Amino acid sequence: MQSLTFPADQSVKNLFGDEPELESYGPIALIVHQLDPPLAERINHQLASRRRALAKLNPEILQIPGYVRNDYRIRVDLSRFSSGEGKARVIDTVRGHDVFILTDVLNYGTSYKRYGVDVSMTPDEHFLDLTRLILCTRDSATRIHVIMPFLYEGRRYRKSDRESLDCGAMLRSLFGLGIDNFITFDAHDSRVANAVPRSNFESFPTSYQSIRTILRTVPDLRVDRDHMMIVSPDEANISRSIFYASAMKVPLGIFYHRRDFKYVDDVLAQTTSMTYLGDSVKGKDIILVADLLDSGNDFINCASALKMRGANRVICTASFAQFTEGIAQLRQAWENGIIERVFSTDMAYRPPEVLSSPWYTDIPMADDLALLISALNHDASLSRLMAPAKRIDALLKSLGHKDDTARRQLSFDDLEKQN
Repeated sequence: MQSLTFPADQSVKNLFGDEPELESYGPIALIVHQLDPPLAERINHQLASRRRALAKLNPEILQIPGYVRNDYRIRVDLSRFSSGEGKARVIDTVRGHDVFILTDVLNYGTSYKRYGVDVSMTPDEHFLDLTRLILCTRDSATRIHVIMPFLYEGRRYRKSDRESLDCGAMLRSLFGLGIDNFITFDAHDSRVANAVPRSNFESFPTSYQSIRTILRTVPDLRVDRDHMMIVSPDEANISRSIFYASAMKVPLGIFYHRRDFKYVDDVLAQTTSMTYLGDSVKGKDIILVADLLDSGNDFINCASALKMRGANRVICTASFAQFTEGIAQLRQAWENGIIERVFSTDMAYRPPEVLSSPWYTDIPMADDLALLISALNHDASLSRLMAPAKRIDALLKSLGHKDDTARRQLSFDDLEKQN
């Protein structure tokens, strides 16, 4: 496991703005069986490191049952019958615990035998396993928090014609089972929270972590209006790209789909073409910003169009990467100089072939997930974690001297210094 350190010898103050600091709601129980194991290990490591640091400053914390542990993970058994039906069992007790269930519905790296054939787990199956875990723990846990980094059915956030409104139905189902909080990251459209107006739904941005990792990995990027632009690859990511461009104080460009209608053999036909709207990209480094890399074709098409317009380097960043059609096309685009590098968070499963690719870089999020879990356990305000603009501004101002903070991922102590 990659070593993740916590500045335990430095001051650890209340980072969430609550004075006095609120008490813990109970011992933390992490259910991370559905996550990629390395991510689960890093989250537990960061959480344990933070609490050991707090215990050094406040020894009385050690008297709180279950507050300081080496391992907060709870053992569970998610198994399936050979027919494909599933079942869940929580092995360790969660009575009186503050339960956090972390799930990655994109984790196709897990598989099971169905009628003697190995099949990978689908998002639908992961979601049903999540509901089983809630049913196993609801009767004895103090509270249940669901942290689902990639929002299941997030692209089905609105209804058109005779389509199903899956995301809203999913949220209502989970809150109907009795969960207390639902946390996701970079929801495709956070207005899906309107489906559960009386419940606690939060969508956290990953913009700060993305910008930090990009600037650390590509240190010769010049963040100014003359040398960089942010470009949205489609209409759905315009608001996200506007925030990046505003925070970094660089121009914005947009790709949108132009739809033309004409009659062909007395039948009205629609043709769609991708059109660029924005300033000249000639000689500039471009960052394409999206919430999801599906097959990667949209990124490749946009990058090709930008290179034809004279763009220098094209960097792609997405909150989550699926690579549904493999990595051959993206690898070819990198070899041809169309795409410089692809960035994505480590909160969704990435196969080994992606992690070993020279053109791919993870955006580490374990530190932030551990901090979020600690905040929820104390019922602390989440405002500072949800508003990254100040941290981005501080990061850009620090580029001149490139201190140690600018070279590594966000740590708990960083938030204290920047606020």
